[in-house]
Amino acid sequence: MAAIPERMRSLSRLGPEMAGLLVLLLVAFVQFADIAPLERVRMQVFDSYQQAAPREGTGDTRVVVVDIDEDSIAALGQWPWPRTDLAELTRQLGEAGAETVVFDIVFSEPDRTSPTAIAARYADMDRDAALVEEFAGLPGHDTLFAESFAEVPVVTGFFLDPSEIGRDVEPKAGFTIHGSLPTEHVREFAGALLPLPELEEASAGIGSVTIDSDADGIVRRASMVSIQRGVLVPALSLEAVRVSQDLGSPNLLASDGTGETRTAPGAAVSVRLGETEIPVNDAGEMWIHFPPPDSIEVVSAGAIVTGEISTEELAQRVSGRIVFVGGSAQGLQDLVSTPVSQNQIAGVTVHAAAAEQILAGHFLERPDWALGLETMLALAIGIALVFLLPRLGALQGALATSVLIATIIAGSWYAFTREQYLLDPTYPVIAIAAIYVVQTAVVFFREERQRRYIHSAFDRYLSPEMVRQIASDPDTLELGGEERDMSVLMCDIRGFSRISERYSPRQVIDFLIDFLTPMSEILLAHKATLDKYIGDAILAFWNAPLDDPDHHRNAARAALEMIKVTGELNATMPESKGTAWPGDVKIGIGLNSGLCCVGNMGSRQRLSYTLIGDTVNVASRLEGLTKQFGVPIIAGSALAEKLDGFAMLEIDRVRVVGRDAPETIFALLGDEELAAEDVFGRIASHHAAMLAAYRAQEWEKALASLEHGRPSYETLGISGLYRLYNERLIMLRENPPGAQWDGVFQATSK
Repeated sequence: MAAIPERMRSLSRLGPEMAGLLVLLLVAFVQFADIAPLERVRMQVFDSYQQAAPREGTGDTRVVVVDIDEDSIAALGQWPWPRTDLAELTRQLGEAGAETVVFDIVFSEPDRTSPTAIAARYADMDRDAALVEEFAGLPGHDTLFAESFAEVPVVTGFFLDPSEIGRDVEPKAGFTIHGSLPTEHVREFAGALLPLPELEEASAGIGSVTIDSDADGIVRRASMVSIQRGVLVPALSLEAVRVSQDLGSPNLLASDGTGETRTAPGAAVSVRLGETEIPVNDAGEMWIHFPPPDSIEVVSAGAIVTGEISTEELAQRVSGRIVFVGGSAQGLQDLVSTPVSQNQIAGVTVHAAAAEQILAGHFLERPDWALGLETMLALAIGIALVFLLPRLGALQGALATSVLIATIIAGSWYAFTREQYLLDPTYPVIAIAAIYVVQTAVVFFREERQRRYIHSAFDRYLSPEMVRQIASDPDTLELGGEERDMSVLMCDIRGFSRISERYSPRQVIDFLIDFLTPMSEILLAHKATLDKYIGDAILAFWNAPLDDPDHHRNAARAALEMIKVTGELNATMPESKGTAWPGDVKIGIGLNSGLCCVGNMGSRQRLSYTLIGDTVNVASRLEGLTKQFGVPIIAGSALAEKLDGFAMLEIDRVRVVGRDAPETIFALLGDEELAAEDVFGRIASHHAAMLAAYRAQEWEKALASLEHGRPSYETLGISGLYRLYNERLIMLRENPPGAQWDGVFQATSK
């Protein structure tokens, strides 16, 4: 059995803490790197919050969507429609009281159905010149469309493009910037696809219709500001709100213009429009808190143009509102996914939701301190768990981990619903869960290794039940040397040398197996620790490594049962075929109790869990005395004092070999049942009288008492004790020892 040096044991105890700290450092590194898979997890967490708690409407929405849907395409024909239809749509919306009409459409090309375009085609075909001239004299559809903008303020859109195409964007109301141009994070474009100049000139505002989705294809943010060839340009939703409220230029606040510190100088902080300050991220994007699906009112564009909707109904639905015009028809290819939509929806709905959010002054925000807070939470809670979990049980650890995870998620949910903060619980939760899993695994494997160590160390010495007790609670085990009050048993076979002479080595081994197996089972059943087999001898002890408050009586009962079973084996084994049982086997047992040093002992190369001490030496000498005194079990005085009720017989005071102090020794004849029988009462009385006379040197009286008890000695099978004292008394009568005699017998052999 290998011992665990103290330093190694200390490292073993620190194993879970070290593993937990490594996991925590790994989580912190991953959080710093912000890898894509966990970024997607974070976004999905925020999506789940929006699904559970979408933005609640005020009941008086300021936004409505006019949808070029499939029914509109069926009613007015394929897209693009003649601009006269769009002019009619704009005129009707203006007459119905729309506050602003916002087109999520880029009119970058002239209307092909315009009279001027038809005249040009007819001219190329050499058709009737008068007809061509007549068509050429008619107003163009784009002109009519532009003229309809006089009915109501109109905001048109443009596409931003990374390639150098199109013209420069000229915002209707340029941004005022506080700080540096935020080129580090705000997306910059080289080109733009703008509406026709006459439409752009006639419009009250112009904004970007570009919508960017995340890597998973879901739109979560709307860019309030972009950069096109060094110029800040607004988003369609921002421009729609500006025009509808007749506000001045929007303001972009950059970090170096507000005193805030962020990852890069000049990062966007917020966009101020009138009295409303819109929080944005470094890239100038506003998080959209989407309303429930289908909560934004939608009117079919075709129904308006064809007059299917009455003037009164249209006025009721659009009066005083910002009207966003866009398309959900499949052919328009303007469908996007959002956190709250199960199916793709029209992109115009995203612009409408963003504008409605600005008007409501309701904003989601991921503050610049969010990452620091999340990191500190992960580290603080992680470090606490690292040192707490190994000291908790499995159930308590799981409960603590569950409570912490629930608290983190609840805190994130509270921040979302109460403060509109987007605080990511992912990394703190991952840190907590990873530390729990890893430390639990480390503790499990450490305990499993400890169990294997305990089993390998004690399977040979202890009963399976005692080994299970130690393995289940290793704290009860002290593997270092320690002093304990212990009971020790030494058992030996009488005349084993003669037995070895009569049989072959193989037969001797078989005999020892047949004998030692049941003896060991008896000892283990009585909670003994089997120390070693010394040839035919057995050394066992009690009260280590586990505490055994009743070790004195357990040792006595084990010794009595060993004598009994040996007699049964003598009766049955010789009759068994294939055995080498050498007739009537006799054993002697020495029992003693007292302080012993027990633990791992031996050399650096090989250690064994054993015990040493005077108590062990005396037990060995007592076993040797059983042959001289003719009794099967002899116990020392310290043990005999603890065996109240047992059939104990004081037999002498002996000075054993190698020891100066005399020891009062007792014959253990039986348990409480024998002690209650008359035969034991008679021999106890006669033997006590004999010893008293013997120590008083009254030899005749001692011989008389001994003779009176002779039948009882024979009945109890200890005739040898009778013969020993008979011979000793006769010898002392003939050769008196004198007045200096102390009544102690000096043993001359082990």
